[in-house]
Amino acid sequence: MVLPSAQVAIAHVVGGQFQINGSFWAQYWTQSPLANQYKQYDQNQPSSDNYNTSWRLLYASALTDLNYVYNTSSKKNNKQYMAVAGLLTAYTFQVITDAWGDAPYKEALKALDVDGGIVSPAYDAQSAIYDGIVTKIDECLALIDENAPIQPGGDDLMYGGDMNKWRIFGNTLKLKVALRLSEINPTKSQAIITSISTDPTFNGFIMSASEEAKISFSTSGGSQNPLYSEIVGVGNTQNIYGSKTCIDSLNSNFDPRAYIFYNPTASGVVGIAQGDFNNAATAAGKSIASHYVGAEANNDESGAAPVKFISVYESLFLQAEATARGWLIGAGTDQELFEAGIAESFKAYLTDADVEEIIRDSLPGELNEFVVNLDYAIYRYIHGDTVTGYLGGDTVANTNLPATNWGSYPAAGTTQEKIRHIVTQKWFSMCGNQGFEAWTEWRRTGYPDFLVTSVNSLIGASKPVRFIYPTEEINLNANFPGVKQVTQKMWWDAN
Repeated sequence: MVLPSAQVAIAHVVGGQFQINGSFWAQYWTQSPLANQYKQYDQNQPSSDNYNTSWRLLYASALTDLNYVYNTSSKKNNKQYMAVAGLLTAYTFQVITDAWGDAPYKEALKALDVDGGIVSPAYDAQSAIYDGIVTKIDECLALIDENAPIQPGGDDLMYGGDMNKWRIFGNTLKLKVALRLSEINPTKSQAIITSISTDPTFNGFIMSASEEAKISFSTSGGSQNPLYSEIVGVGNTQNIYGSKTCIDSLNSNFDPRAYIFYNPTASGVVGIAQGDFNNAATAAGKSIASHYVGAEANNDESGAAPVKFISVYESLFLQAEATARGWLIGAGTDQELFEAGIAESFKAYLTDADVEEIIRDSLPGELNEFVVNLDYAIYRYIHGDTVTGYLGGDTVANTNLPATNWGSYPAAGTTQEKIRHIVTQKWFSMCGNQGFEAWTEWRRTGYPDFLVTSVNSLIGASKPVRFIYPTEEINLNANFPGVKQVTQKMWWDAN
């Protein structure tokens, strides 16, 4: 009963507050000019009160529950439950430190008298937290035994107790943690990645949708996507519109995902300039974020949008970058992994008949043929018009497709050119479904390199690079080290 509670608590943060805040600062979304719920994010100056609930859910709910599962399982020698709880603990602490930087780690979760009665835990440096996360992942991977007699089952909302998938999750999480260090300590980053593939128990990374780390939700009340639940809580007000930054970029490549991540208008998919919420007239004829990402206020289908902890396309782009850097051997070429990441993003959102109908009704002329066949659409997106004869000679003269698009991978280019393409395509893929991670990757790498200054920014031309600490922590923790501003970089943010 406690494990699923922890998993849902994480999902309510990653898919709620972090999804909203991250998607605004990654410039997928912008505030509706007809409402006001999220203006503080467009202004780049949220209040410390904005983060009380997320901090509390992660520490007092998710981590406390996971700590209980881990300790109780340890006493019973149920190592598979220990592994699951420990890996989720590592994931959660990475989310925390990537959001706030230094945070309670070693002294966290020790408030009970039996644990030391520490009610004002000291803060650990972000570098130390990252070291602890890597150690925790290694410890938990060593606990996994796919043939153990006692394993989680239906109480595991992510993998149903499939320990092979939990090992794959642990490998992929470790790869993500390692690459976060790429700019601050490339030597360490490379060493961690090398240790993954040389581990004799290594069984691969997340490579298919069935291995994706996510929590599924439904349209039923009480089990809806956390973002949509928040929307319902404010009277189904449509606060979230599409940002011109992302929409224009998708449209410039005739990317059909624009018609999925956003609702098309009579003029196609049209965005609002980031932060331009003061003029109500700008809302006319503009696209809102869609139910596929849980953000369409007046569509119950928003409730069924999943919350993704690590997506299959994220995993493939991580592998592509590590390979491009020369740090990962044997997973495939960086170009193969890059193209596979694009393909998995397309497959995640462009596979049902309703989607095809939406795109057919929206795209002009011959571009309708772009989605006749999913494999063909992926191929054309990646290669543009450079190759004909695909699918046994079935060609379509898509003259409107750009000759050079974001899918044209610079196979002979520099490492940095490759990383630019990989991370930018990761950004496209995470539109509205992994907003916090997309913003975090922009902080790490500087890509995409075409984000703009918010029209109503209160921090000038600067962009926000961290969350600020919550009011409750500032007021209640005697060891709180001091307020940080949204413009103060993370330790790993050395780009």
